[in-house]
Amino acid sequence: MPNPNRGSCGFQSNEFEQEYERPSKSQLKREMTALQKLGEELVAEPRDRVKRVPMPEDVRDAILECQQIKDHEGRRRQMQYVGKKMRTLDEDEIAQIQKTLDSWRGLSKSDTASMHALERRREKLLKDDASLTELLALHPDLDVQHLRTLIRNARKEQAENKPPKAYREIFQILKQLQKEARAAAGEVDTEEDELNDDERDA
Repeated sequence: MPNPNRGSCGFQSNEFEQEYERPSKSQLKREMTALQKLGEELVAEPRDRVKRVPMPEDVRDAILECQQIKDHEGRRRQMQYVGKKMRTLDEDEIAQIQKTLDSWRGLSKSDTASMHALERRREKLLKDDASLTELLALHPDLDVQHLRTLIRNARKEQAENKPPKAYREIFQILKQLQKEARAAAGEVDTEEDELNDDERDA
């Protein structure tokens, strides 16, 4: 007697998913965005520095070429190509690049964690207006009108692929707020706990 299950799927798709855990689409998108951002950081560095970063020759060539392009649309396309080349790197190569960039900035491991927390807070400000209200509650003296203008400009910069002037200024404001909070507390624990909370929320 023919097998009634022949030719049909005898397993639910989630059975395979449990056996082969694959990264989610959102996780892959976050990783792609992080690599694109890393490429942008390299493009922003002086050429002589880029030449000293440990990375494959083809990736370095793409970055150096992007630095020479002045045309806005041409540079945007080349930046996308840089992001594509960055995604060909393995984890060790990415770690070496990040380590080199951090060493140039004189960042310790704790400094790096703190910086990343500030970056996440900046992203939350751009994506969710409620984050500005939360920040104002922590820092009542904040020039909220100025920051709101910067957030609006940063969103426009991203939408139109313009240089991230307002985007960077937001980071500097958040960094200054962090510094003031630490100075007022006389210790780093309070602010670090707050940053850790942000990390869990991110």
